[in-house]
Amino acid sequence: MKFVDEFRQAEPVKALLDAIHVTAYHKWKIMEICGGQTHAFLRYGLDNLLPEKITLLHGPGCPVCVTPVNKIERAIQLAQRPEVMLCSFGDMLRVPGSSLDLLSVKARGGDVRIVYSPLDAVTLAERNPQKQVVFFAIGFETTAPANAMAVLQARSKGLDNFSILCSQFRVPPAIQVLLSSPHHRIDGFLAAGHVCSVMGYHEYLPLADSFHVPIVVTGFEPLDLTQGILACLKQLEGGYHTVENQYARSVTQNGNGAAQQTIQKVFHNVDATWRGIGPIPSSGLALRSEYADLDAEIKFDLQNYTIEDSGDCISGLVLQGLKKPTDCSLFGTTCTPEHPFGATMVSSEGACAAYYRYKSQTTKAT
Repeated sequence: MKFVDEFRQAEPVKALLDAIHVTAYHKWKIMEICGGQTHAFLRYGLDNLLPEKITLLHGPGCPVCVTPVNKIERAIQLAQRPEVMLCSFGDMLRVPGSSLDLLSVKARGGDVRIVYSPLDAVTLAERNPQKQVVFFAIGFETTAPANAMAVLQARSKGLDNFSILCSQFRVPPAIQVLLSSPHHRIDGFLAAGHVCSVMGYHEYLPLADSFHVPIVVTGFEPLDLTQGILACLKQLEGGYHTVENQYARSVTQNGNGAAQQTIQKVFHNVDATWRGIGPIPSSGLALRSEYADLDAEIKFDLQNYTIEDSGDCISGLVLQGLKKPTDCSLFGTTCTPEHPFGATMVSSEGACAAYYRYKSQTTKAT
C-alpha cells in the first residue's frame, strides 16, 4: 500500500471492525496516546463503530495541550518586547496564558509571526538583524530534529539575534507516570507512529513488560487504527503483553539514527512539567550548555518567571484519560474553539476540540 486512500477504504476497515466485535469478550479501556489519533477516531466515527465493551481513553499526546502555562506566559512576555520577533506555529497563538494569548499580543502590535518550520525563523533572523528572533519550539520527539537543526543552522551562520523558547517533551516517561498512578484505568495503549518513526519503539518494550500492558504502534488512518485496536485486543483477551508495530511502513524498532544523533547533539533530557499533569522526571528536552546563548529563557532572564494553572479547567484529567471532554461543565458553553478556556480546546490535536468538532452529543458512558 503506497497511497493514503488505500488506508481509508471502507471494506477492509469493516472487516477489521467485524473481527474486533468477535474478539472483544471482556470490557477494556484502550488509550490512544496521540491527539492525531483521537481526531482520526472521531473524524471517521470509528469510536461509535467499536463494541460497547471497548472504551477509548484520550492521552497526553498533544504538545500544545501539555505546554505549561508558565511557558505560554513567557512567550507572551517576550512577544510584548519591542525588540523581539516571536515566531510560532499557528495553533499556539490561541492558547490562554494568565490573562492574554499570543493572538491578543499580536493584535496589540506585538511582532508575532506564524511560521511552518523552525528554519523559517532562522531565515527571518537573517533578514531582520535589528530584531531578536525567538522561535517557540514546542513538540514531542517528532519536532525535536527540526528544532535542533534550527539551532545548529543559527550557530553555523553566526546569528546572535536568534534563540528558542524550548518546550520539548518525551512520550515514554509520560506513559510510565500514567501507568504508575493508582487511579489509572488503562488496559492497553496505541502509541503514536510519528514519534516512533524518529525514536523507534525500543523504549516501550520495558514499559509493556513492567506494567503488563500491550502497546501497539499505529498510524493515523482508519485502517491503521482498527488494526491497532484489534492487535491490542488480541493481546488483552489472550492474556499476554508486548509491543507490536502496526506502522511498519514508517517505524522500525530503533528509529531514525541520524535524527536521534541530531537531537542528542543539541538537547539533553531534563525533568519537565506537563500542563494539567505536573512534573515528570526526564520527560523534557533542554538545550545543552554549549548552546546556552541560543536559549531564550537565559538570554532574556526568564528562568524564574512562574505562574500557576487555573483550577477550573479539567484538561489535566482529560489528558490522563480520567475524564472525557463532555464531563466538563465548561465544555461547549464557556469553553469553545472561538473562546477557549483550556489548551485542549485550542489545539488542532486537542481532545476537547475534537469532541466539539465531531461529536454532536455525549459519547457512551465510561
